Amino acid sequence: MTMFQLPRFLKVSISLILVFSQFFIIILHFIKIEFINNLEIIPVNYGFIVFGYLIIIIASILMLKAFKDLGSNLSPFPRPTANGSLITSGIYRFIRHPMYYSLILISFGLFIIKFTFYHLFLTFCLALIIKLKIILEEHYLNNRFKNYFIYKDRVKY
Repeated sequence: MTMFQLPRFLKVSISLILVFSQFFIIILHFIKIEFINNLEIIPVNYGFIVFGYLIIIIASILMLKAFKDLGSNLSPFPRPTANGSLITSGIYRFIRHPMYYSLILISFGLFIIKFTFYHLFLTFCLALIIKLKIILEEHYLNNRFKNYFIYKDRVKY
C-alpha cells in the first residue's frame, strides 16, 4: 500500500466500521440480556409505552419518506453513490439527514418503552455513531457537490 492509498483505505475502513456498528447497536435493542435488561431506570407504565410507540411510528414514517426521496441515491455508507446527485427536495428540504435522525428516534422510542440503562446506553452509542457518520458524510458531500455548503446553510438540521 502506498502513501497515497492509505488515506482512502482509512476512510473506507472507518465507513465500514461505522455502518457495522450502527446495525449492530440496532440489533442489540432486540436481544434480551436478562442481567442487563432488568435494570430499569423507573418502572414503565402504559403512558411510556404509548409514547415510545408513537415516537417509533413517527420516525418510521420519516424514514420511509427519506427512502422514497433518496431513490437510487440510497446507501448505508457515508460516501455518496458513484452516479448520485444531491437531493434537496421532499423531506430533505427541511432535514439534511432524516434517516439518521429517524434511527436515533427509533432507538429513543425503544428506550422509552423499556426504560432500562441498557437501552439508554444503546441510544447514546447509536447517537454518537450517527454523529460521526454525519461528519464523514458531510465531508464527502462538501467535496463532491459544489453547492452543498449553500444547502447546508439553508437547512440547519
